[in-house]
Amino acid sequence: MRLAALALLIALPSAAMADLTVSFRDGAPKDRFTISYDGACALDQLDVQIDLGAAPAGLIFDTTSAGAGVEVFQPLEWVSGTARTSQVTDGDTVLSMSLDGVEPGASWAFTADIDDTTSARQITVDGSEMAGAMLRAGGQAAVFNASGAATVKLQNCLS
Repeated sequence: MRLAALALLIALPSAAMADLTVSFRDGAPKDRFTISYDGACALDQLDVQIDLGAAPAGLIFDTTSAGAGVEVFQPLEWVSGTARTSQVTDGDTVLSMSLDGVEPGASWAFTADIDDTTSARQITVDGSEMAGAMLRAGGQAAVFNASGAATVKLQNCLS
């Protein structure tokens, strides 16, 4: 009986899990976000949202010389891969994007300027200031940690 139950469990399809990780790195003059997909299956599309507003540091996108940001500004620019993104204006806290043709092992990267609104050094944002920001993808959410990274566990296919 036990052997038959074990054979049945092995024969049933199981949900394969996948991770989508976004990591932040402060840089001058541009900050960098890297998105990595570690999944077994390809996805036609994946909608992703980065919500800086959830971080206690009061993080914002600083995309123009006029607006809520201070000193140096940088518009959002894809440096590896591409995605369809929401328009990001100076002072915004949320970036929404759609990744098309997501393949196992794929990665993307974009740069922008991120400022904080709660410290004396608003132009420098380190990973610990990203703590509390949110990553949302595939109906799941994760919080950025003090190293500036967040990982969402996705159920992406049956294997």
